[in-house]
Amino acid sequence: QVQLVESGGGLVQAGGSLRLSCAASGRTFTSYAMGWFRQAPGKEREFVAAISGGRGYTYYADSVKGRFTISRDNAKNTVYLEMSSLKPEDTAVYYCAAKYTTVVFTAPRNYDYWGQGTQVTVSS
Repeated sequence: QVQLVESGGGLVQAGGSLRLSCAASGRTFTSYAMGWFRQAPGKEREFVAAISGGRGYTYYADSVKGRFTISRDNAKNTVYLEMSSLKPEDTAVYYCAAKYTTVVFTAPRNYDYWGQGTQVTVSS
């Protein structure tokens, strides 16, 4: 069982930056692929970024590529999402997710554990 707790959301102006954190419980963090997803009101949850365990290969949605960076600190059992050049369309609840696997998935249905979400609001 893994528990995930996100933090770092807030209100920011367009063009600004935020860093989200996701702290995970458990002793085998390195064996989990980690993902960030987001869900805006009235829309489906969508993939943002993911990082594999082990070597930490990263994957991004086209909409955030070049603006967001996912990373992990295995010593702290934490995954981060650095967001820059934020746009109003980035406004959503951001969720952290985990799956015990060496493979990275981009579909929400493939992840087994989810955090409670953190709100990111980008004003124009």
